[in-house]
Amino acid sequence: MNALAKILAWPELKEDLVGLALWDAVEVARAVRGVAVGQFQVSGVEIDSRDVMPGDLFFALKGDAMDGHKFIPMAFARGAAAVVVDRPVNGPHVLVDDTSAALELLAKAARNRGSAQIIGVTGSVGKTGVKEAIFAALDRSSRGNAHRSVKSYNNHVGVPLSLARMPATSRYGVFELGMNHKGEIAALTRQVRPHVAVITTIAPAHIEMLGSEEAIAAAKAEVFEGLETGGTAIIPADSPHYARLLAAAERHGVEVESFGRAAHATVRLLDAVPAAGGGSLITADLGDRRICYTVAEPGEHWITNSLAVMAAVRAAGGDLGAAGLALAEMPGLKGRGARTVLSAKGGDLSGQALLIDESYNANPASMRATLEQLGRTPARRRIAVLGAMKELGEHGPAFHAELIEPVTAASIDHLILVGDEMSALADELGKAQHSSLGNSPAFAHCGTAREALEHLGALGVEGGDAILVKGSNSVGLGTLVAALAQQKD
Repeated sequence: MNALAKILAWPELKEDLVGLALWDAVEVARAVRGVAVGQFQVSGVEIDSRDVMPGDLFFALKGDAMDGHKFIPMAFARGAAAVVVDRPVNGPHVLVDDTSAALELLAKAARNRGSAQIIGVTGSVGKTGVKEAIFAALDRSSRGNAHRSVKSYNNHVGVPLSLARMPATSRYGVFELGMNHKGEIAALTRQVRPHVAVITTIAPAHIEMLGSEEAIAAAKAEVFEGLETGGTAIIPADSPHYARLLAAAERHGVEVESFGRAAHATVRLLDAVPAAGGGSLITADLGDRRICYTVAEPGEHWITNSLAVMAAVRAAGGDLGAAGLALAEMPGLKGRGARTVLSAKGGDLSGQALLIDESYNANPASMRATLEQLGRTPARRRIAVLGAMKELGEHGPAFHAELIEPVTAASIDHLILVGDEMSALADELGKAQHSSLGNSPAFAHCGTAREALEHLGALGVEGGDAILVKGSNSVGLGTLVAALAQQKD
């Protein structure tokens, strides 16, 4: 048989029959129960006209204050191949009764048409980082055939959008599920229908809406309601809510894996030592084997996160070796631990300062973990810009005041507090400065991110500094990070 004959005789796989386009007009119309006007193929799905790329399908969603139909001209100008609308328009489109319902229907069709192993990730802290790490591991082992929700697309719009974007050829899909009210994860997990459901941790995030950590644990455990038959629940073994989570998973008749330091953990930490570059070298016991790998991300929380990643990858049938490589190479995420080297004068004359960007989110648990890591970071001066922690309700003042403990333990030289909620911590710091302890850092309390940037400018960024910026996203500290990043080395 000559070479040409061998090529022509190459066995045909079912994957070869799947079109290269993400969706075409017939598929979209059938999925959303609409009427297609014009022929088209699309390579992506978008709901924000500013983010439309050539070849995208744009959904004109309607909200309380905004109607996406107003932005259809912009979507087409940016290269949209077609739009989904509730009224006829000029250009290729699919006409439906309700565009939001149509997006959920397209998401359902995407979930049903492939054979991907689906992983759902939720938790009070660390879900975005764990989601990204699981994706990186599975994408490496599947040679690019993994899909995930981008950014923090984890709500009633972001989840169906992420599902609708999943190619039919995907071998894995990793989706983040978020909530701030009871019942929200239950609705999302029924859309995602994961084969593997991961809860990273339980902490007092969104406690304003739910009232207690016990209620938060119950709300997170809703993720097990959508688990496919024979699926796996992965829960934190060291959590004080372990028994509650275990009981919730067992009620749904699924396999349960746990991760952590506890003796009963099925993915158990045996040892963790500092690695070059600030990460950790980890040895873990998986019951039938022991594995050793490196985590590039610094901090105790990433040691625990990595165990959750390994548990999820194993449950999904992925490659643990690829997972170890992915964890060793994974950089910090924007707003969630990204580290940038800045140009700086004076100080230790190194010409460099370190910026740690944790500006996207903050709650009591993540604040403590990040401040602890700052305290371990070698630096001539440690500077922390801390924004208010939102959605804590009546518990807010106490949680903010209690930050004095990790702040003091981190040996911070200069502290800049941002937001009204930080008054409670400012009061505690003021008391400490007048006590006999004398170990409270110099601090300033600012109302806005702009004021904080001005204060930081007056203080000056010097060689050898380590600057942590952390707060809830609504505080706006991302603008401060962006301004500082302009001094990138």
